[in-house]
Formats: sequence, structure tokens, C-alpha cells
Amino acid sequence: MVAIPITRTISIDDSELIETATRSGGPGGQHVNTTDSAVILRFDVGNSPGLPLAVKNRIAVLAGSRLTRDGVLVLRSEGSRSQLLNRQEVRERLFDLIREATIVPKKRRPTKPSKAAKARRVDAKKGRSTVKAGRGRVSLD
Repeated sequence: MVAIPITRTISIDDSELIETATRSGGPGGQHVNTTDSAVILRFDVGNSPGLPLAVKNRIAVLAGSRLTRDGVLVLRSEGSRSQLLNRQEVRERLFDLIREATIVPKKRRPTKPSKAAKARRVDAKKGRSTVKAGRGRVSLD
């Protein structure tokens, strides 16, 4: 039961992380065919007592298709030939995702253009109109 600190206020228990090793895909020759170097990490976001509800909801949005219907986040790392490096990399990706979910997005306040901006826009349109009107046929009146 080791608590892993993620932020100053959030930590998750090491027993909540389920890591399994599988064979990696891609190039690598005989090494890929014989070693279980890819790491799959499963983290039950919905049942984690260390995460506030707001953070769980934002993780669900940020994770997208990596989150199962049951609320389990599944991350896979197979970039390295070393299982240890893949394990560290997949854990760091999980911690980064949780840290990103702790940031509360700012509410957008819609703004309107000022009267001066509207006047400048209209003046520019009138200027373009006169330029284009001057491009027509020249009348000999």
C-alpha cells in the first residue's frame, strides 16, 4: 500500500494500478517474439478514492476512447525494448493525464465588438466598394 503523489492534494494507491506485460508489436526481430516488453496499465477511475469527482469527470473527457464503459482507463506503452522503461513511461502518461485533469478550464465570456471597431469595419467595406467600383468600364460621358 504505497501512495503515489500526483499533485499536492491528490495521490493514488499503488494497488489501484494493474499492470500486465504482453508481447510488443512492430520491428525487433527475435527479441520481440520472445519477451513481454509492452506494458498495459489499467486504472479504475470511477472507483478510485483518491480522485475528486470533478477530476474523474475531466479524466473521462480527456481520455476519450482509452476509457472503457466500466470507467477503467487503459494505457499501453511499447516504445522501448525494456519492460521497465515501458512501465515508467505508461505510469508517467497516467500521472500527466491526471495532472491535466486537475486544471479547471476557464469559462468563456462572450464579447461584442466595440462601436469604434464596427465603424472601422464599415469604413473598410466602403473603401473596398469604391475601389471595386472604379475597376469597371470607363464611360465617355
